[in-house]
Amino acid sequence: MNYKKILGTFLVACLGGAVALGVFKIVEKKNPKSIEEMQGKVAFANLRNPDGTPAFDFTQPSAVATPAVVHIKTTAEAVSGGEGFDFHQFFGEGFEMPELQPGGGSGSGVIMTPDGYIATNNHVIEGANTIEVVLNDKRSFQAELVGRDPSTDLALLKIEATDLSFLRFGNSDNVKVGEWVMAVGNPFNLTSTVTAGIVSAKGRNINLLRDANNQYAIENFIQTDAAVNPGNSGGALVNMDGELIGINTAIATRTGSYAGYSFAVPVNIVKKVMDDILKYGEVQRGFLGIEIADVTAALAQEKGIKDIKGVYVNRVNESSAAEKAGIKDGDVIIKINDVAVNSSSELQEQVSRYHPGDKLNVTVKRKDKEMVLNPVLKNREGTTEIVKKSDKKESVTAMKGVELEGIDAADKKKFSIKNGVKLKKVSNGPFKNARVPEGFIITHIDKKPVYTTTEAKRLLETKKGGILVEGYNPDGSEGVYGLKLE
Repeated sequence: MNYKKILGTFLVACLGGAVALGVFKIVEKKNPKSIEEMQGKVAFANLRNPDGTPAFDFTQPSAVATPAVVHIKTTAEAVSGGEGFDFHQFFGEGFEMPELQPGGGSGSGVIMTPDGYIATNNHVIEGANTIEVVLNDKRSFQAELVGRDPSTDLALLKIEATDLSFLRFGNSDNVKVGEWVMAVGNPFNLTSTVTAGIVSAKGRNINLLRDANNQYAIENFIQTDAAVNPGNSGGALVNMDGELIGINTAIATRTGSYAGYSFAVPVNIVKKVMDDILKYGEVQRGFLGIEIADVTAALAQEKGIKDIKGVYVNRVNESSAAEKAGIKDGDVIIKINDVAVNSSSELQEQVSRYHPGDKLNVTVKRKDKEMVLNPVLKNREGTTEIVKKSDKKESVTAMKGVELEGIDAADKKKFSIKNGVKLKKVSNGPFKNARVPEGFIITHIDKKPVYTTTEAKRLLETKKGGILVEGYNPDGSEGVYGLKLE
């Protein structure tokens, strides 16, 4: 697991996700509507005082939110090493099959429509073999994975049900620091738990999602002090009107449990992601094609910037949307479509709401002169076209989510070995799914001895179907693991 640091160590809110083997079929829908269209025109109770201020009574928003938050249970099969296992069914004759042990996890989800579309965190369902959704009234359904977006840690599920309670969308742009909010979820398998707190900050980038395999991550979290614990992942953050304003995703902790702060994906991002998955099968990201930095006091002094606000453009990429529109190195972007941006995360969130081909009004300051430029966003391939979901499944290699390093003399002496490479880091992918520990020393891949990280990477990146990995666990015991590739 990757731990990130801010206010201490962040627990990736794998606050309740399953890590295991398996994939789900994609649900295809014809003529998809947006989530808000499917919500329809529904009358909700007025949860405000006569003067328009929020009612300081948590019972009403709790009554609205709890029926719309579900308990998600995932199951999986974890592969473990040991002696005497028969690998031949998986790897063919001459190998042995590892014993399969049940695994899984739990989390929360939010019903978005009366006909059973549910939002949750990607890490809650990633790698699961089965997904069970338990409603507040204790009815249980098997869910299908419609789609997921690791860059925002969001996933969309579907159950076959009708007339369900659901949460209407709020507007996360209108959320104010200091306002009361509630977190609804299933911490520690305690179903339908409600906690309350205030919005502590907005626009938090905690470097939770970004890694070598997820370079386009969007982080602009709502920070709150409402108690969130393992199992709350994918649950609802609601305002005092009973509106959904975020999906609870992460906590700041040194212990693995709530320690003062939690973080939620803003609902405006959630809406965009869910609608894209429904309409296109995957999230459509538009890119300006710039490298940016926050405008700090130090940067302002260095670059001669008078106002400490906006986002500094370090570099404009060649042939990018920004270059074509006339954005230049050294510009300070202060607005995207009339919405002020004062951090890299705010700018990225605003741009992420649009699609390739969309034209933006970007307000920049250049040598104290303010101007509005109109870039047309491009996709990852550098065109303005919508990227259509490929029918071909993405190839996954065993190197996904791992870092290797060589072994030293101490390792050779400790394990009485002459060759091998060490797993320096395991964050996700086949090694994580097979529960291979960090620090594991790989001596053989498919019975072939490995001596260097270059050799190990080549073998791990070119193998298909399944891989047999042999070596030593950090405690000195021998380990044999079967890695299943998608």
